[in-house]
Amino acid sequence: MSAQQYPVQALVASRRPHRKDAARNYDALLDAAREAFAEHGADASLEDIARRAGVGIGTLYRNFPSRRELFESVYANDVNELVRVAEEVADREPWEALTAWFARFAGYMVTKRAVREALDEESEIFDACRESMYAAGGPLFERAQQAGVARKDMDFGDLIRMVAGITATVFTDDAQRDRVLSIALDGVRTR
Repeated sequence: MSAQQYPVQALVASRRPHRKDAARNYDALLDAAREAFAEHGADASLEDIARRAGVGIGTLYRNFPSRRELFESVYANDVNELVRVAEEVADREPWEALTAWFARFAGYMVTKRAVREALDEESEIFDACRESMYAAGGPLFERAQQAGVARKDMDFGDLIRMVAGITATVFTDDAQRDRVLSIALDGVRTR
């Protein structure tokens, strides 16, 4: 698939600075924000995010003039990562490719919960991200169905909702989340 099929890639590229030092700070802020949102939800402190990134609060505001822009950028970057993973696993066996993508999707859902609290799901960013996510993951599911290793009585939207529902639960640790996800995906696999 070409980058033109993924609106989120253009969105991410347009927001990321081109200078190496500025791009490094931008990436560090996104990583720190993702971590803080996973721990504290939408109420994570911007000062804490700047501290975690090793930059001053002024650098945070230079990159993200509003809290909303920070949430949108974290969300778009996470979806962009899902697109990258889909491209990376596309050559694997159909079932392996699908489960590898959903393993990354489960991690993405942790951040999405915090972002959902802060953003209006009718925003342009949600549309671009949803379109990109379906364009990246949908073909992996269709390929698994065509290979006869995934149920044909469901569509990709059903599968996304199932996994999103499971990952919305609080788990004791990532291993438990991964185990429950594996059990759920096993119900999608044909024998």
